[in-house]
Amino acid sequence: MTAGSSSAFFVSASWLAEHLDAPDLAIIDGSFFMPAENRDAKEEFRASHIPGAVFFDIDAIADHSTSLPHMLPSPKDFAEAAGKLGLGDGMRFVVYDSSSLVGAARVWWTLRLYGAKNVKILEGGFQQWRDEGRPLQSGWPEPAPRVFTPKFDASAVAAAKDVLSASETGSAQIVDARSAARFTGEAPEPRPGLRSGHIPKSSNVPWSLVAAEGRIKAPETVEAAFTQAGVDLARPVITTCGSGVTASILLLALETIGKKDIRLYDGSWSEWGGSPDLPVATGKAAP
Repeated sequence: MTAGSSSAFFVSASWLAEHLDAPDLAIIDGSFFMPAENRDAKEEFRASHIPGAVFFDIDAIADHSTSLPHMLPSPKDFAEAAGKLGLGDGMRFVVYDSSSLVGAARVWWTLRLYGAKNVKILEGGFQQWRDEGRPLQSGWPEPAPRVFTPKFDASAVAAAKDVLSASETGSAQIVDARSAARFTGEAPEPRPGLRSGHIPKSSNVPWSLVAAEGRIKAPETVEAAFTQAGVDLARPVITTCGSGVTASILLLALETIGKKDIRLYDGSWSEWGGSPDLPVATGKAAP
């Protein structure tokens, strides 16, 4: 992306710097770290963030009636939380993170799911912003509240029953963003109590094959990653991962190459691997 540019999915650091004070623009830090990383996204935000940004905590803005991690909240709860962050109707949103698209892609997907029309991701993330010596801010913001009217797109979310049906009938392809070792069952799951392995008949495209350094890789690289895993890009896809976060990176990557018929399995392996009545396969993906 050239300096000062904006695409259908990303904006550059220079573009954001030029529009930093736009009254209709909200900047959102969506950083999210895996437990093993031993990093505190909220404290890192408090110490340093892009001026005017607010922090979107996917663990807080979630369904707390379930033990599953950061599941999507009800439209009403999402609207309330978004409004408190100063995210309102008719605004433009730019999401960034310090976690190589892991958090930003999930927040990008979530905002669009509840009806936000203009959501972009900062290419290169917070690392790129800092590397270019751009302004920083510390502390915790107190944004003016706004009204966010949710228009939830339930058709974009897959439930366990949908994934089971796809696994049994082939109505959609299931693509898992976890590492190859977790997919095959050779590596233990980081969350206690979960079985190892993968959803039967699913394919494995580790998210790092399609994204790096806060960017989605070139279209030909993205296409090759999926086709080499046996995914037919002309057929529907359900993305999944450990807890519905890196599955968003696969979904974003697919959208950048023009694919539309994609759903995300929000419960992902946290639900599937912890449900003894759901089948599990191990080893490499079945041909």
